Amino acid sequence: MENDTISLLQECDSGSKMAVSSIDEVLDKIKDKEMFNILKESKSHHEKICDEIHQILEENEKEEKEPSKIAQGMSWLKTNILISLDKEDSTIAKLMTEGCNMGVQSLSEYLNNHGCADQKSKDICERLIKIEDKLAKDLRPYLA
Repeated sequence: MENDTISLLQECDSGSKMAVSSIDEVLDKIKDKEMFNILKESKSHHEKICDEIHQILEENEKEEKEPSKIAQGMSWLKTNILISLDKEDSTIAKLMTEGCNMGVQSLSEYLNNHGCADQKSKDICERLIKIEDKLAKDLRPYLA
């Protein structure tokens, strides 16, 4: 596998794991059933992409990439502090939307910076961007 392909897949792997972790962090705090279902569905889409990426990396004897411990810790801290101060679904919607926007930005940068990656990996990245973008749009009605 070409380096751009490996790097792009690893960044998508890390990003999708971060999304799953972030969604897991807030699911039990959501009051609105529809919002809960939106996040649960998005988590499922992220997990499917993770599985697909893991299979490709494993077939090519390449390592997965875990999210940065610092990024995970900062996300956990921010989420738990803000939710403890304001337990409304709108707080969760805002946090998740910010995370989606950061994900779209980062993934778009990785896609642009790894132009020699194979088309399958680019397609995975573009699907992940669409999942993040859809989640942000689906959460807009919950922002206050």
